[in-house]
Amino acid sequence: MPTMSESELKKLFSGQDIMVKNVHIITDHYTRQSKCFGYVDIQCNKEGSKAVDVLHGKTVNKQLLVVKEAGTREERDGSLW
Repeated sequence: MPTMSESELKKLFSGQDIMVKNVHIITDHYTRQSKCFGYVDIQCNKEGSKAVDVLHGKTVNKQLLVVKEAGTREERDGSLW
């Protein structure tokens, strides 16, 4: 399974003229392997909308990107807490 580093993910968003503040790829606590999703903290809402418009559905490293705005913890389904 292809993987992407945090720096590659940041470069992908920055290459679209999107101001990225922080990037975090989620990994398994024990194996340290990627769980194939992450978070990109973007400078402003307008650029967040641009990221969704430009990158959602794009194929990178033979993987389909799903780009969407993160919801608040209360809005997420499947939470254990």
